[in-house]
Amino acid sequence: MEFPVINLEKLNGEERAVTMAKIKDACENWGFFELLNHGIEPEFLDTVERMTKGHYRKCMEQRFKEMVASKGLEGVQTEIKDMDWESTFFLRHLPESNIAQVPDLDDEYRKVMKEFAAKLEKLAEELLDLLCENLGLEKGYLKKAFYGSGGPTFGTKVSNYPPCPKPDLVKGLRAHTDAGGIILLFQDDKVSGLQLLKDGQWIDVPPMRHSIVINLGDQLEVITNGKYKSVEHRVVAQTDGTRMSIASFYNPGSDAVIYPAPALVEKEAEEKKQVYPKFVFEDYMKLYVGLKFQAKEPRFEAMKAVETNVKLGPIATA
Repeated sequence: MEFPVINLEKLNGEERAVTMAKIKDACENWGFFELLNHGIEPEFLDTVERMTKGHYRKCMEQRFKEMVASKGLEGVQTEIKDMDWESTFFLRHLPESNIAQVPDLDDEYRKVMKEFAAKLEKLAEELLDLLCENLGLEKGYLKKAFYGSGGPTFGTKVSNYPPCPKPDLVKGLRAHTDAGGIILLFQDDKVSGLQLLKDGQWIDVPPMRHSIVINLGDQLEVITNGKYKSVEHRVVAQTDGTRMSIASFYNPGSDAVIYPAPALVEKEAEEKKQVYPKFVFEDYMKLYVGLKFQAKEPRFEAMKAVETNVKLGPIATA
């Protein structure tokens, strides 16, 4: 059971079919895969990493230590279930960027993160089209499904997971599935910690230099009517080394109507009922905020209960 690693360069040669099959298998059976040769230059990724770690040391590290001290967490004896051992800040890119307003960022770092977001947005849209191809959906279907009236929501969570004295008692980030669309992660290649749940086992997502880890969120599970799954994952805190994680979330627009792609819902199932609900993305997010660290199935059920009054978006006829 080897974690799927996809070399995107191979899409351009005779290994295209094999590579597409690997992506398909990863989407159906893992919900995660790791990309190499994805088109974002290694030197650029090195700059992002250097600046992110520098910003953490300069602006965030002391604050985290003070928080730990104020809560008396160094001597923790029992399991803590209501917090994560992480230091984070958020950047919003779409519908509009807030990078200029985020405090404490050097101008150079702002510029680099803006450029990084543009590269990741392009990669996310390329990947969505590869998923369309594997699913037999027309090119552009998933991008359109996410579009709503004003385009997708796209943001980045910049996290550092400092050394933790009791990793058995505090998680870096508790187990959850991601609510959104497709997630692109640039992570530390030296300090591990990310794990996904597969067949009841927690499996490490291997840190690899200059790779981008992809995982699928709940919305892709709904649109594919369960063919692709969003998979539970967590971050295990480590006793030494600070792990950097830059996760970018390419999500539907807040007013996008999400529902299974008609082409993927078998006729007979359609006559009875669709397996997955139809809902407005923003309504799902309101529910998710309170239930993030719980199973996703009740969230889907709750959306079914309210779906009768959801009006179909313009792509229903596509």
